[in-house]
Amino acid sequence: MSDQAPPPPPPPPPPPTSPPPPPPQYASYGYAQPGQVYVGKVRPTGLAMLLFVVTFGIYGLVWWYLVHDEMKRHSGQGIGGLVALILAFFVSPAAAFFTSDEVGKLYERAGQPARVTAVTGLWYFPGIFLVFLPIVWFVKTNGALNDYWRAHGVAG
Repeated sequence: MSDQAPPPPPPPPPPPTSPPPPPPQYASYGYAQPGQVYVGKVRPTGLAMLLFVVTFGIYGLVWWYLVHDEMKRHSGQGIGGLVALILAFFVSPAAAFFTSDEVGKLYERAGQPARVTAVTGLWYFPGIFLVFLPIVWFVKTNGALNDYWRAHGVAG
């Protein structure tokens, strides 16, 4: 046998310190928590049309920005709010096609048939020459988007 003493036991682990701080509250800034999916806001169609008239069309630009920003944050795909705002300001007939197409793609990515597509934009243009046809486009597109958000748990 050897005269060497066994090695000393390892030191005990240090006592735990205070718990780590909680993650920042992204939801309070309009973003989803890590690991969660952002869902947009339901915008009642009648109220949106009323705001469009009362603000002399300015709410239409706001609407285009908000819905495209929400769709981009939700899916990570699409043109986003700023590009949609620019398109809506300069060439709103083209923005109508993009908007309906993006709403339809939300449905397709969820494995459902698209309720609106880029072809739905035809209600807006050349429908713009008859005042009520863009209203049909808006009712169809905003309704499909609202139903999509409701299906993902948004109340309204």
